[in-house]
Amino acid sequence: MDTDKLRARIAASWAGPKIDEDAVQTVIAALDRGELRVAEPTSDDWVVHGWLKQAILLYFRMMPMREGTYGEYRFHDKIPLKMDLAEQNVRVVPPGTVRFGAHLEAGCVVMPGYVNIGAYVGAGTMVDTWATVGSCAQIGKGVHLSGGVGIGGVLEPPGARPVIVEDGAFLGSRCIVVEGVHVGREAVLGAGVTITASTSIIDVTGPEEVVHRGAVPPRSVVIPGTRPKRFPAGEYEVPCALIIGQRSEGTNRKTSLESVLREFAVAV
Repeated sequence: MDTDKLRARIAASWAGPKIDEDAVQTVIAALDRGELRVAEPTSDDWVVHGWLKQAILLYFRMMPMREGTYGEYRFHDKIPLKMDLAEQNVRVVPPGTVRFGAHLEAGCVVMPGYVNIGAYVGAGTMVDTWATVGSCAQIGKGVHLSGGVGIGGVLEPPGARPVIVEDGAFLGSRCIVVEGVHVGREAVLGAGVTITASTSIIDVTGPEEVVHRGAVPPRSVVIPGTRPKRFPAGEYEVPCALIIGQRSEGTNRKTSLESVLREFAVAV
């Protein structure tokens, strides 16, 4: 696969009136196999491949609506379901749904949740019941997305960074992470934490608060919080996220997680 030529063909389709359907199908199949991914880690950050998002958007344009079946379940959609799950050692519990064009590494488990096109999910990750992984989200290895977690999708603009959850992170029930937020390696988000690009993520472990936005530092232990904000009508409490501690760097991740949940009484 010549990536440079493929990128040029997608760029021409994006700019012109006619879609190069063969190029688009090639890209989506490569995303499905994990040979291409919308965002990749570098030595110090992540790089976003906007042309792959363009290919996904073109795929939506060119694919017709069709009726399909999954046992007795019927759906009416443009995007087919992911196939060959057994060969890839991926477990999907019905009615869990993984769209074609999403890649799941070996050992992933998807309970009755949802993984959208363009997403990449690392080995051994659990997508628990009613958790959703939005389009192009990048989820690391050994991550646990608890019941009802909502990972937002980001397709437009094509250059926008998707949500990134690094290896070993734990997201408690009903957490919401959207708008390209980056959750660092082995971070722990307690139940109900909501983080958008503008959410104040406040480290309260020192003598003075330290405010982050758009990124949760590695191994941070985070719970929901509020802080006062003045409006013309008065002062009100608005949501924020509080960093209340750090997860240990122990080699046993499970023991480290259990310890931090007990020590900080974090609801999950």
